[in-house]
Amino acid sequence: MHAKTRSKTAELLDLLLWATESLYRPTWRNITESYEGWSYRKGLLGQLCRLERQLWLECQIGTAGERLYRLTEAGRLQALGGRDPKACWARRWDGLWRLILFDVPESSSSARNKLRSYLQDCGFGYLQNSVWITPHPMIEQRALLADGPVDVESLILLEARPCAGESDAQIVAGAWDFARINRCYAKHQEILDRRPCGPLNNETAAKAFHRWHREERDAWMEALRQDPLLPGSLLPGSYAGRQAWETRREIMQETKEQIRTFSVR
Repeated sequence: MHAKTRSKTAELLDLLLWATESLYRPTWRNITESYEGWSYRKGLLGQLCRLERQLWLECQIGTAGERLYRLTEAGRLQALGGRDPKACWARRWDGLWRLILFDVPESSSSARNKLRSYLQDCGFGYLQNSVWITPHPMIEQRALLADGPVDVESLILLEARPCAGESDAQIVAGAWDFARINRCYAKHQEILDRRPCGPLNNETAAKAFHRWHREERDAWMEALRQDPLLPGSLLPGSYAGRQAWETRREIMQETKEQIRTFSVR
């Protein structure tokens, strides 16, 4: 999928998630006849069809002929950026740390950088540049390596517990930069505070809302990219992510009412 198409898909999924009757049973009815015509002109119906083909969206026709769109669970997870923060925080931790240790030569710096980027995207923290850690089971990583050759001198996956008096809190502080994570959430809060208010009853208002929504989502996804979404028992006391999630949920529920006012002819 082209990068521009992926971006539009992510935006639409996010909008569908929050323009709902309920966060956990998301639906979105066409708002007005004017929205129907506008959506054809902007190509939104084509995007909705693509989401259906990817099994991220379901469509039913109501008794009066109106469309009823519902996010599937897979679509909801995609809208959240691939990880559900509340589910991650609620996950019980078994007390084991999982480590990935690797030794990639300087001549393969591109492969090394791709590996580090992949681990960061998966929520791993680094104790050293070649020692990455997570409290979560490494199901995906084991599957990726299952059919490949074993070379423990280049890459090894371990499960471990600290044994020299190191606390889990010290490990968390060493592996993740929570000051940086909190700054990302603070930046996101600033954007939330700039939400355009009022009805979306003209093109100018609709475009301003769309620009804000894109900026808000980009800031949120950057915060999530930095955040390992650790189990609640491991989160430091200063962690801002949980409050940021609740604040965003409240604001996005308010935007639902704005979307209901949409009317551009």
